[in-house]
Amino acid sequence: MSSIDLAEISTRAPKHLSKTDIKAQTQLLTEELDELQNKLYAESKWSLLVILQGMDASGKDGAVKDVFRAVNPQGIRVKSFKKPTEVELSHDFLWRIHQHTPPRGKIQIFNRSHYEDVLVTRVLGLTDDETANQRFKIINGFERLLQERGTHVLKFYLHISEAEQLERFQDRLNNPRKHWKYNPNDLKSASNWPLYRKYYQEVFDNCSPEIPWTIVPSDQNWYKKYLIAKKIVETLRGLNMKYPGLE
Repeated sequence: MSSIDLAEISTRAPKHLSKTDIKAQTQLLTEELDELQNKLYAESKWSLLVILQGMDASGKDGAVKDVFRAVNPQGIRVKSFKKPTEVELSHDFLWRIHQHTPPRGKIQIFNRSHYEDVLVTRVLGLTDDETANQRFKIINGFERLLQERGTHVLKFYLHISEAEQLERFQDRLNNPRKHWKYNPNDLKSASNWPLYRKYYQEVFDNCSPEIPWTIVPSDQNWYKKYLIAKKIVETLRGLNMKYPGLE
């Protein structure tokens, strides 16, 4: 069982932190990430898979834009997994996922991922508990396979409050720059909050801690960006990468 209990984790930054200081640290981290990605690409020994999950409006798109702002586009790919196509549904549920995993030297971001097949499918009644339990085991095996082949897997859950989610939905409705994101079904999805929380808890219980989840308080974007950047940079630092020919 996981030690994660979302009800016990704040969706906001600790009060003692300075927003100005954290933003300065984040700037340094994103600059370092650019250099680390360059080494990753040059050494071509490892790859990195970043999985972003969270409720609607939790800030997944913003995390991609802000954290990887300085990274060379040639070394990074982003894939968003939405409703499966008919072709995708004719295969096993990981078929559409596996073909987008990163080759050596690359960073791949999943904006939503294979976890949708044990989350939204259950909320919509398309997947029963028995199938979900089988998929938990398959997902664990899939992620172990990736790690054994040199892909480091980082899983982030962007943790927001119901009040913040509703505020962001309202912002989408009123802000011309964000209105294209507004979907009338968002409020219907929000009404299923307790079910999503229940099924996320089962994901945390069954799909960690071997490849653990990082819970990211995300009501404040400046803190969300910092935590994600920090975890990614620390992971890449730990690979002790070197440019070829300089050893």
